[in-house]
Amino acid sequence: MRISMAWTGAGQLRRWTAAGQLRRWTAAGQLRRWTGAGQLRRWTGAGQLRRWTGAGQLRRAATAGALVVALFGVAACTGTAPGGPAAAGSAPASTDASSAPTGAPPTPTGGPPAAPAQVPDVLRFTGTTLGGAAFDAAQLAGKPVVLWFWAPWCATCASQAWTVAEIEPRYRDTVPIVGVAGLGERKAMKEFVTEFDLGATPQIEDTRGALWKRFKVTEQSIFVIIDRNGAVVHHGFLDGEALTAKVAALAGA
Repeated sequence: MRISMAWTGAGQLRRWTAAGQLRRWTAAGQLRRWTGAGQLRRWTGAGQLRRWTGAGQLRRAATAGALVVALFGVAACTGTAPGGPAAAGSAPASTDASSAPTGAPPTPTGGPPAAPAQVPDVLRFTGTTLGGAAFDAAQLAGKPVVLWFWAPWCATCASQAWTVAEIEPRYRDTVPIVGVAGLGERKAMKEFVTEFDLGATPQIEDTRGALWKRFKVTEQSIFVIIDRNGAVVHHGFLDGEALTAKVAALAGA
């Protein structure tokens, strides 16, 4: 080590590098072959570098320190030699998918669109509303449905009409309520709808009683409640309070 210091102290290293020897030596691949052969790793692994720096030699030999910096600088610039190991301290190239460009479109995660609900037999009927529009009950498949069978001259139906008019808009999208008017004249039915503000609620005209017979309704006022699977879960009378409770329960189910 004293010989090395004396040699650098005498200016030999400066003259040698000034003469271009170091550049030619590294250009010739000597440094890459030497590090590629594992010499530097074995030398540092044997503790030489730690003992040398621990003895204070590196601090005293400023020129030798500059050489160390220069050598590591050359190694960092040259990277991995062809066929050799990666340079010390360098990280392997990332192959993680997260390194993809940020502008790349995300991988679709959604599934195919849901299939339309199967129409149960209980909802396979059509009709015409009091307003003259065609009505197809199949559109209600997949939802709980309330069918309200009423007559225009029925006092009980009139008392229930206020509740229907109140709750129908609230549950229109979750538990549709559909009126089925029968046992009367069309004119009287339309007057009933106007009087109790039921115009926004679908009202099927059934003056011939076809739907009443289909659902085995023999008197007014009757509610037939069908769950989302097409099963009839109620068939009979309901007052306003009971009707509200059942519709709310179906909406939350």
